[in-house]
Amino acid sequence: MILEVKDMDVYYGAIQALRGISLHVDEGEIVTLIGANGAGKSTTLRTISGLVRPRKGQVIFKGQDITRMSPYKIAAMGVSHVLEGRQVFPELTVLENLELGAYTRSNKKGIAEDLEWVFSIFPCLKERLGQLGGTLSGGEQQMLSIGRALMITPGILLLDEPSLGLAPALVEQIFETIKEINEGGTSIFLVEQNAVMALSVADRGYVLETGSMVLEGTVAELKDNPQVQAAYMGGG
Repeated sequence: MILEVKDMDVYYGAIQALRGISLHVDEGEIVTLIGANGAGKSTTLRTISGLVRPRKGQVIFKGQDITRMSPYKIAAMGVSHVLEGRQVFPELTVLENLELGAYTRSNKKGIAEDLEWVFSIFPCLKERLGQLGGTLSGGEQQMLSIGRALMITPGILLLDEPSLGLAPALVEQIFETIKEINEGGTSIFLVEQNAVMALSVADRGYVLETGSMVLEGTVAELKDNPQVQAAYMGGG
């Protein structure tokens, strides 16, 4: 098991955002968390990566309790978080954005090799190395966000709504890339409103409703669940 969240409560002031959340990701898995807007999906990821502090519960990464660590230390350990909304540095070039992803690393040879790996996954980024991040299309910015996150050499990649605002053809491409990254050995925890796409690439999944975990299971079990079909897959 690479990641475990145990009985986590999160509050924003007096408002409880997460109630007793427990989940896990095994080494090499893609696990997805699906749910409606406002269910607490992004809060779950932000708590794992240290951007939000839980009031109760634990986050365990590779057997170590990271619940109270700073986001910087959590990232340096190998938890890489791609935030919702394509958070690139608009005034920096594509290359500078990618190099920032390796800010915790000092091995120049390893960094150069990982840059080439990112370019093999996203060839369009290599063609735009000197271009400013803010001038890229939405799909290219999403690729840059993911590429920058990979430069940490993560043990686990946290992806928050990677399909948001993208054209259908680009959504397909992003999800193909997610599978490719996973096949390269990176475990992935994927938060996604597009349940059909998320369940097409994941091994297992969880369903979050108003801050509480209501379902979990294999992808096959969730796809066959009438509640999931009705609420998230256009069935019912």
